[in-house]
Amino acid sequence: MTALVRVVLVDPSHPGNIGSVARAMKNMGLNDLVLVRPKSFPHPDAVALAAGADDVLAAARVTDSLADALADCGFVAGTTSRARSLTWDIETPRDVAARIAALPGESRAALLFGSERYGLQNQELESCQVLVRIPANPAYCSLNLAMSVQLLSYELLLAREQPRSRTEAEAPPAEAGEIEHLYRHLERVLAAVEFEDRTGYLMERLRRLFNRARLDKNEVNLLRGILNAVEGRREREAKRRERAQGGA
Repeated sequence: MTALVRVVLVDPSHPGNIGSVARAMKNMGLNDLVLVRPKSFPHPDAVALAAGADDVLAAARVTDSLADALADCGFVAGTTSRARSLTWDIETPRDVAARIAALPGESRAALLFGSERYGLQNQELESCQVLVRIPANPAYCSLNLAMSVQLLSYELLLAREQPRSRTEAEAPPAEAGEIEHLYRHLERVLAAVEFEDRTGYLMERLRRLFNRARLDKNEVNLLRGILNAVEGRREREAKRRERAQGGA
């Protein structure tokens, strides 16, 4: 048993593409589809192009928030076809499929796809541990949304069929919702200690640092425990100063 895999489409604009994605997923044994802010869904064009994958469409969940779509996912891979301003870990579909296939069975992974016109924005990619780029003709590397889903899910199907050794992890990967709580906690503590953000990109860089580390649940709890200790120390020091001033 390998990790459960969710396909997440962000801002899909053409309902026919949603149907084609559902068909591609069912071909490769996937059935967990989440749509973030779809322009038109449900829609007859989606049903027509699903071509028998109506059950995948019927079970699809619609949300206005990417955070909600990824909240219970411990590993997120985002697709991209263009260079990014910051350094990212970029892998092939085969590499990412092998990584997902090696996750424990109780884990949930997400394959994240952007809109047909713009792809994923940098802010959306902050939720990803790794980016995926499908090798293609450099002069014409734009792939149809359903084609991209088909290629990644095909590699995942192959990877799942390959026997592999598995390292027993100390704890399951932290879910995206738990990571977001850590980021908010960290941002609050940094503000409290008046840590100077000289670049203007502090939290963005910290997100990338922790995404590369691929934190598990125990590690998130450890980091939040450290942050709680910092907050507790500051509170005790503040009370001590108040008592000292009151006795003066």
